[in-house]
Amino acid sequence: MKMWKKASAACLVGLSLLTGQAALAVEDMPGGPAVRQLNLTEPVTKIAEQIHWLNWMMLIICTVIFIGVFAVMFYSVFTHRKSKGAKSASFHESITVEVIWTIIPFLIVIGMALPATKTVVAMKDTTNADLTIKATGYQWKWGYDYLKGDGEGISFVSTLTTPRDQINNEAPKSNTYLMEVDNEMVVPVNKKVRVVLTANDVIHAWMIPAFGVKQDAIPGFVRDTWFKAEKVGVYRGQCAELCGKEHAFMPIVVRVVSDADYAKWVDGKKKELAAKADDPNKTWTLDELKARGEKVYTANCAVCHQPNGKGGGAFPALDGSKIVNGPDAGQMHILLEGKGAMPVWKHLSDTELAAVMTYTRNSWGNKTGEVIQPSDFVNARAGKFREGGGAPGASGGDAAPKTEDKPAEKQASAAGDRAAG
Repeated sequence: MKMWKKASAACLVGLSLLTGQAALAVEDMPGGPAVRQLNLTEPVTKIAEQIHWLNWMMLIICTVIFIGVFAVMFYSVFTHRKSKGAKSASFHESITVEVIWTIIPFLIVIGMALPATKTVVAMKDTTNADLTIKATGYQWKWGYDYLKGDGEGISFVSTLTTPRDQINNEAPKSNTYLMEVDNEMVVPVNKKVRVVLTANDVIHAWMIPAFGVKQDAIPGFVRDTWFKAEKVGVYRGQCAELCGKEHAFMPIVVRVVSDADYAKWVDGKKKELAAKADDPNKTWTLDELKARGEKVYTANCAVCHQPNGKGGGAFPALDGSKIVNGPDAGQMHILLEGKGAMPVWKHLSDTELAAVMTYTRNSWGNKTGEVIQPSDFVNARAGKFREGGGAPGASGGDAAPKTEDKPAEKQASAAGDRAAG
């Protein structure tokens, strides 16, 4: 028995040491939460500072009320207890008491509501922005389009870069675990940035605690928010709305830089995008498209359909799929319009769509031998499918509405309406 107790004690000591060492090994996340952080994230905008002040003001007022009410209650119970011979007073109604317990809470509520209302109104004032950026939520990544101001025309997708072996606990985790992306949103310091938000599939939420910003991104709606960062640095946040199985893997990273560095970034980014721009009229070979398509598939499709194309859960297998091996118009329609759990992918370029479609139709057990060219998707966006491609199909073999039945003008108008939403 003594031996067992000694062994148990030794195990507990060892476990405590290991836990302590693990805790010490964790470092503060740059631009994110700190180890043993108790307060809100350090603010870098006026709105975030006001939120901090309101948080502490409300906490102090509530604490004072709590202490005051319970102090009077416990004093009354202790002083006027029956064992001391106290007798309860016999009276009904008291105008004075009723006036006091109505006016005092009213004044307290007004004192709390006025500064809170001022902050909420300021949070909604997105006028006179120096820069406007559209943020679109996808399952599970963010797309950014610079709409107005320096950098207008820049567009990219921001995706989690944490290695899968870290997520699967097969490698040590970095101090930016699950909060690192391949393309950061870059903005200039001390500039008012308006963020226009929408979503491509389900409800997401764009949140950066250091900015005091949290705004839902809702499919079919356009919402907006703003921030004005006053300190250069990297600031991290996450999607704050449960949006599916990869919800935890949808980080937001904003890099705030000086005006000079922002101008350099804009120039470099535009040159990078121009270099990557593809000619939609170029004719690609099967091998070229498969190589390009594998990269597009890995970055956008593998998370749901699996790298081996076997799918899982609500996401069907692409290997042996009737849609993938059927008329090409059916697969084009689903890529551009989505269906069920399948999101819309029209934000990808025509070359990327042609590449990933060619890849899926000629990988794993699929051997169609078909080569889908970017020009095919140019026509598909306008409602003109390849001859012999057949009508657009739907998952499970059901026929979808035939795009050919609609005039091209109506197709373009409908696409414009969806884009505006």
